[in-house]
Amino acid sequence: MDGRPTDASPLPWPLPDALALRDALLAAYADPTRGYHDVRHLSEVLDRLEELAAAGAVFDRTPVLLAAWFHDAVYDGERDAEERPAAWAEHALPGLVDDATVAEVARLVRLTESHRPDDADLNGCALSDADLGILAAPQQRYDEYAAAVRAEYRHLTDDVFIAGRADVLRELTAKPRLFHTAYALSRWEEPARRNVERELSVLVA
Repeated sequence: MDGRPTDASPLPWPLPDALALRDALLAAYADPTRGYHDVRHLSEVLDRLEELAAAGAVFDRTPVLLAAWFHDAVYDGERDAEERPAAWAEHALPGLVDDATVAEVARLVRLTESHRPDDADLNGCALSDADLGILAAPQQRYDEYAAAVRAEYRHLTDDVFIAGRADVLRELTAKPRLFHTAYALSRWEEPARRNVERELSVLVA
């Protein structure tokens, strides 16, 4: 491949005149050092956004899709993992979309750090639900996800990883609800909690 942008990607991209940016984002997700936060993750988040839209969830398509593309474009497990892709969006998008869309994309990317959108934040609810939808996956896919997360933190000892992962899972189970759109709440909440509680029980056994 000669590095020039193409229109060959099957993933929905809302800026047909900015294929070079899309290809740069794809290259970031395709980094072979990635574990979970790879092109498959991006594809699944985009698929879930389409599923939510088909089920009646209302959100602004362009900023939410762009936020999905950017949200894990920089990922190395460090604490500012959401801040750096937000900054990339703020640098790359001016001139391609209006200022309000740039600001909204960056806000949404930063929101994925907490996954705690306000109920009135329709864009945030859709992106958060699509990102966390992996928690409700069938058991085999969930176990693949959990293994990929471990691979992403291969530099940590088992004890350190288990303690940190258990804290993340406990924080998730402590939320009054994992999902915010009506569709995700009705379809994904119960299987997600079962998966998370099962993983947590294995980690702390």
